[in-house]
Amino acid sequence: MKYILSAPNPSSHFIEIEMIIDNPALMEETEEIFVQLPSWRPGRYELDNFAKNIQKFNVTDGTGKTLAFRKITKDKWRIECKGANTIHVHYNYYAAQLDAGACWLDEDQLYFNPIHCFLYVPDRMYEECLVELRTDFKQIATSLKQSGKKLIATDYHELVDSPVIASNSIAHQTYETGGTLFHIWIQGNAKPDWEIITGHFKKFTEEQFSMMKEFPFSKYHFLIQALPKKFYHGVEHLNSTVLALGPGYKLMDEDLYTDFIGVASHELFHSWNIKSIRPVEMMPYDYTKENYSRLGFVAEGVTTYYGDLFLLRCGVYNLKQCFMELNVRLQKHVDNYGRFNLSVADSSFDTWLDGYVAGIPDRKTSIYDEGCLIALMTDLLIRRHTQNKKSLDDVMRALYFDFAKRGHGYTEHDYARVVENIAGQSFAGFFANYVYGTNNYEPLLNDLLNDVGCRMIICPSKNLYQSLFGFKTSVENGSTKISSIVPASPAFKAGLGRQEEIVAVNNLKVENNFDDLIRFVHSTEKKITLHVFTIQKKLKQLELDADGKNYYNQYKIEQSKEISAQQKKSFASWVHQDL
Repeated sequence: MKYILSAPNPSSHFIEIEMIIDNPALMEETEEIFVQLPSWRPGRYELDNFAKNIQKFNVTDGTGKTLAFRKITKDKWRIECKGANTIHVHYNYYAAQLDAGACWLDEDQLYFNPIHCFLYVPDRMYEECLVELRTDFKQIATSLKQSGKKLIATDYHELVDSPVIASNSIAHQTYETGGTLFHIWIQGNAKPDWEIITGHFKKFTEEQFSMMKEFPFSKYHFLIQALPKKFYHGVEHLNSTVLALGPGYKLMDEDLYTDFIGVASHELFHSWNIKSIRPVEMMPYDYTKENYSRLGFVAEGVTTYYGDLFLLRCGVYNLKQCFMELNVRLQKHVDNYGRFNLSVADSSFDTWLDGYVAGIPDRKTSIYDEGCLIALMTDLLIRRHTQNKKSLDDVMRALYFDFAKRGHGYTEHDYARVVENIAGQSFAGFFANYVYGTNNYEPLLNDLLNDVGCRMIICPSKNLYQSLFGFKTSVENGSTKISSIVPASPAFKAGLGRQEEIVAVNNLKVENNFDDLIRFVHSTEKKITLHVFTIQKKLKQLELDADGKNYYNQYKIEQSKEISAQQKKSFASWVHQDL
């Protein structure tokens, strides 16, 4: 397969693509051939229907003669090709989404994820693929083999898991760990401090190598899009990753840099967990439809857990920073009442149903947030049962060497069995209650944290109306609107609805001062009366009555005040640092 890319008018965002299907011996008796475009990309388990970005499509033979074709599904075409020596499929692709998983073209760069825009012949996916870039961009950042402006992939699977940035302004640095060369590419308006960046990248890379014993690939590329706006996104690939962060000019500022180093560590660990250690349902990928799996809590949850833990273990994060990231996951968990409706395993399956958006209220959990906490509890449980001789580290190594290295996918049963073998204990109750069930995590998590000298602290929300009445607000264009409501809370019982607009509190107009008004009225009057416009623009009046419970409590994990020698020992075994 051969693909030729050009960009005659970069400001239009259209990439011109020519796919050349060449091999008369295979096609001599063939009257028709099918070409397919993927419907989704590995790393994001939802249908995205990339064919919606194709504007023009036509087909010719090697002499320029037009060949008849017909679209037979949303992203598959049948081409009549009898007698043709070669087939040339000409189409364009609208590249106007600049994040870590899409395509973008302008005067500064050509950035594309081949999974979005490269057609394939279904029964010829294991042939070598050649990509030729016919643009004025001189620098090319990619993990693919290069020969000038030509890129070579061993097959279609490697091709579509290898993003490309072509530019005249991309910054580049390298470092080496364990005999593997790592590349860092930064495209955009940023002033990287390479000494700090390469130093930290080398540290967390060495920590991951230390745990997993070997790296799955002979090379690795970090492709970084430094965007001009606030942004945070990362996508794993076969032996590379794309990170999109912003604003790029603040890359070295503490907050953004913490995000930067965190997502880089997370995505690198995906080299083992999901790019190598892969659910059996995705061996191989089927790009045309859903690849259902209930193991998203392992693929993303375990990776989320380890991404920050590696940074603590190697000294890039201090304990406060690591706990801050963990507490974000914990707070999202307790604020999401979908945790009582759909398990993390079933939510993994349902990423294919409603993707990565919140969806309807309180329906599902997160493979990242709940998955991270499941990984934490699994790790601490194994450590408890083995007196810190074994851990989740051993589980991940076993999955890598016993499955990935042998070319096998793993099942849900395999994962549970490996955990139990490492722990020497049955985990049937744990999986039934917390992975496949919707039991409250809090009691077990708090108990396990005690083993390592930590505890869970619960405080009332700083927002009075959140704490007393169980609802949150957001300000949109000056309007205060209901953003979420706790089921069975006073707000829920009073008849508040999501996206309704609060205009007055006890006849006092709301003007970006809702929390202040609630505090004032609550301190002086017994009843709180709200005037609210519904989504249908009807005015309604309702009263809020507290029921003595606290809602939207603030949760955080911290060190206990009194720590025993055994707790200190367990903590040191866990994070590779002393308390």
